[in-house]
Amino acid sequence: MADTPLHRTPLYDLHVELGAKMVPFAGYEMPVQYDGVMPEHNHTRTHAGLFDVSHMGQARLTGDEAALEAVITADLAALGAGEQKYSLLLNDKGGIKDDFMVSRPDDKGLFLVVNAACKRGDFDYIAATIADRATLTEMPERALLALQGPDAGAVMAEHAPEAAKMVFMQAGWFEIAGMDVMVSRSGYTGEDGFEISVAKHEAEKLARLLLKDDRVKPIGLGARDSLRLEAGLCLYGHDMDETITPVEAALTWAVAKSRRERANFAGADVILDQIANKPEKKRVGIQPKDRAPAREGTEIAVDGKVVGVVTSGGFGPTVGAPVAMGYVPTEFASPGTALELIVRGKARAAEVVKTPFAPHRFYRG
Repeated sequence: MADTPLHRTPLYDLHVELGAKMVPFAGYEMPVQYDGVMPEHNHTRTHAGLFDVSHMGQARLTGDEAALEAVITADLAALGAGEQKYSLLLNDKGGIKDDFMVSRPDDKGLFLVVNAACKRGDFDYIAATIADRATLTEMPERALLALQGPDAGAVMAEHAPEAAKMVFMQAGWFEIAGMDVMVSRSGYTGEDGFEISVAKHEAEKLARLLLKDDRVKPIGLGARDSLRLEAGLCLYGHDMDETITPVEAALTWAVAKSRRERANFAGADVILDQIANKPEKKRVGIQPKDRAPAREGTEIAVDGKVVGVVTSGGFGPTVGAPVAMGYVPTEFASPGTALELIVRGKARAAEVVKTPFAPHRFYRG
């Protein structure tokens, strides 16, 4: 509803102080840009960007973890101490209710981070699923920052040397300037980096500390979107939703092989059939042949017949050209397949390409 008051993260005043342009996003007032999407994107690719992602949902799950496995794709028994996994929350038809991160940063249970727009529904769905077998404890008292870019490791080493020793998809508790923080070596830009969970009342202190470093600049939602698009990463509600399965979304890798063997998760019959026999449609990377960006909603055609739609698209600053993702029938999903994008009523040449558009640079040691 347009008249529903927007929430603010603990960093709202700092965003305004830094000159951010604030916009509504997932029920919050969030910074879309400070100095411009292009320079912010490029700074993250060359140095380090600091993102406020405090609008996302954080929670703890304790008790019988197998109860959660009924509606997710990860194998929690295989999640070791200090490890994190990307997983999918499923409905009973195998559709994706959300994508999220799950980690085991200590011996006190699982740590979940879900998308902002979905968190209320996610937490209610999870709580109903686990019933009395496990306990979900929401953590609205915590904020979340993301430090991303090739200099992120060096910056972190100055504040939490042990955290900087982690490799991609590890997580744990550390101390930064007297603050207890849960840090994971992960992010959603395709770059090396960290996500840092911190108490709300200490979020501004942490942000100001990191921003004192000349290598670090504040980055808004605009560059976050262009960075994740170049990295070929899905945005929930755009590139996937409850009508899309992991196989259709080209996220089959997120369905653990052990879970496929046990077939004991929501929508397993649908998902396993698609793995065995291929889905009718599939998410693909798309490279326009000219300079006209194909935005979300652009129709995709083959030989003049509309066969699909773009779900994410725009100009890729690192690539130096437009990039897009969308869904096409599986018969047209092979790299090199010629497509047409209907941009402003005109058919423009494009082709299916492998993602990511810009190479991932996660730190693996």
